[in-house]
Amino acid sequence: MTTTAIQQSAVIGKEQLLKHWQGHRNLTRRVIEAFPEKELFEFSVAGMRPFSDLAIEMLSIGGPALKAIAERAATPYTEEGIVPKTKEDLLKLWDAETATINTYFDQIPEEDFSETFNLFGQYEFPIYQNILYFIDNEIHHRGQGYVYLRALNIQPPFFWER
Repeated sequence: MTTTAIQQSAVIGKEQLLKHWQGHRNLTRRVIEAFPEKELFEFSVAGMRPFSDLAIEMLSIGGPALKAIAERAATPYTEEGIVPKTKEDLLKLWDAETATINTYFDQIPEEDFSETFNLFGQYEFPIYQNILYFIDNEIHHRGQGYVYLRALNIQPPFFWER
């Protein structure tokens, strides 16, 4: 693990960043809720993965990555063991992961956010950039969920209501 630091100016603080991320997580949770059970696990457009698979990817990134950062442990990316069978199972996993994110986010000192971390043994970026990647990845996949919901004639939640 490299611990090179870069010069960074604060635009928002640590708690504001977590609140922003949790707003996105809350919105993504509402997207999961909007899906009918069967379509959550089976429906896709143009060969893309079903939204349940996209949610599993999101679950395998945020909490596990923050845990690795907080513990300074290089752990490989894996989706192993995340196998919800129902929408209720997926929502329970989502809520548990939100608690995990809160726990490990609090363990990372704000002054460490500019230190680099080798995420999943693949990506060497400052911690704050890794966290922004987690948020960007979620927004990207939630956008796919919006396309799916609209294709199913279901009104998705308003994106600005986080």
